[in-house]
Amino acid sequence: MTTAIAATPDRDKPATGYLLVAGVVLATLTEAIAGTVLALGRGHIGGDAHASPDEAAWLDIGYTSLKLIGFMVAPWLMTRITPHRLIIGATLVMGTACGIAAITTRLDLLITLRVIQGFSGGALLIGGQAIIFLAYPLSRQPVLQALFAMGSVVAPATIAPALQGQLIDSQSWAWIFFSIVPIALAAAGIMLIADGPKSAVTARRPFDWIGFALISVALFCLTYVFSQGSRWNWFDEPRIVWLTVTGAAALLAFLGQQVMAKGRGLLDFTLFRSEDFCFAFIVSFVAGAALFGSAFLIPAFAVSVLAFTPTDAGQLLLPSGALFIGSLLMAAYLMQARGVPPVATVPFGILMIMVAMWMLSGSTSESGSHDMMAAILLRGFGLGFLFLSITLIAFSNLNDRNRASGIGLFNAGRQLGGLIGVGLLQRMIDQNVAGNIAVLGASVTAGVPAVSERLAATTAMLAARGMDALAAGWAATSLLGRAVAGQSTVIAFDTAFNAVALLFVFAAPVLVTVKIGLHQYTKIRALQLPQASEPQVTDIAISVEQPDRTAA
Repeated sequence: MTTAIAATPDRDKPATGYLLVAGVVLATLTEAIAGTVLALGRGHIGGDAHASPDEAAWLDIGYTSLKLIGFMVAPWLMTRITPHRLIIGATLVMGTACGIAAITTRLDLLITLRVIQGFSGGALLIGGQAIIFLAYPLSRQPVLQALFAMGSVVAPATIAPALQGQLIDSQSWAWIFFSIVPIALAAAGIMLIADGPKSAVTARRPFDWIGFALISVALFCLTYVFSQGSRWNWFDEPRIVWLTVTGAAALLAFLGQQVMAKGRGLLDFTLFRSEDFCFAFIVSFVAGAALFGSAFLIPAFAVSVLAFTPTDAGQLLLPSGALFIGSLLMAAYLMQARGVPPVATVPFGILMIMVAMWMLSGSTSESGSHDMMAAILLRGFGLGFLFLSITLIAFSNLNDRNRASGIGLFNAGRQLGGLIGVGLLQRMIDQNVAGNIAVLGASVTAGVPAVSERLAATTAMLAARGMDALAAGWAATSLLGRAVAGQSTVIAFDTAFNAVALLFVFAAPVLVTVKIGLHQYTKIRALQLPQASEPQVTDIAISVEQPDRTAA
């Protein structure tokens, strides 16, 4: 029996006031801050917890893997409780877990709290986006989804790092968690005041424990592999090999089990009958790699090469947030007021991101924030056009019965794409730094006149400042080695920036081919199926399949 929430809003006008949207956006801000706390605070938290880097890594692994699991479980939770209550509960749990995390330095407790934060964050993101679709008509979705993206996408990519860098430099990492508590309370309070869409829980299906266990194992293994693979030199480490095999096997078993469940599984896979959702789901991996990959590269380059402080590194992406928001609203206006199809802005967004990454690939060790700002602003402008478009493409033609499952899968695809992108970029940087040092070092030998002149000049300068002649010679050689390593790192990051740009060069024709293939498959399938059995694309409030209709 397929079970769903029966939402009964008036589709001709909003079912609720705009307090509901404000509460949802505030709730997503709690996840945005909690989800990015380790970007700049990893070393500080690990130091206060007396944890090694490998031990501190579990703070990130626990959060990310449970967030992905939350994406998978939230659609089922919404068949038991209304999205309105789910958001309130998840937000309060998030605020409580963050408040406790701010007052403890015990590593085991912090890991447990990060697990709770991850699951509640995933649940509130799915519930928040689903309730906006339930409460408002499709004609209003472009602007509303743009507002939702400000909290779920813009904030973690631009605003949260700036806030965290400022708090770390001026206070401590604990204040990052403290800052989430009042936001969570405000979000929950607004959600309690706001009226949600009138929903009633219909006949309930049992929880799919087998599917839950399989997807949990798969997501945990894949999260560990992609986040820690570079640390353990990928498949040179048996642990990574076994986790990869286990994760892949669990994922395949989950997909097979969901097919065999015939509508009683953890997720509703009938949504893959929608050509638009299938296409957007595939694009979500590429978009996630571009978003998270570039968000990883830019601050990492600023800190490791340009020696930025956490505050400066966090504020580097902040100006692009304004362009990100501007492009979201511009795209929403074009789609809602001018009737521009969402797919029309996708190439524009991709082109701007490609150009921005190409511009960043020319950065040097002498670059400053002003040199990189034009590219960073262009990146933010392009991301707004890309993300709003694929969101509307993915969900506009789904019905209320399976839209929550679609939102969960789409967000999981984006998150996994980001994990894959960051992991591969980290691997590329590590390999290129070592290779560049070897290549540059082979050209920097004592027999080269330019090298000898530089060593002599540096030695003389150090000796003139009072250093012993022998020590000055060793110091000059060490400084030259550091210069070679620094330039090797610059080249490695520039190569990584180029890789993100080239991602779209290779992905674009593949995505076009996929889109054409899906369209042709849909046409063939429509011709083969009777007219009465076409996929449901209307807003259906209640869907209960009787046993005698299952075969149909």
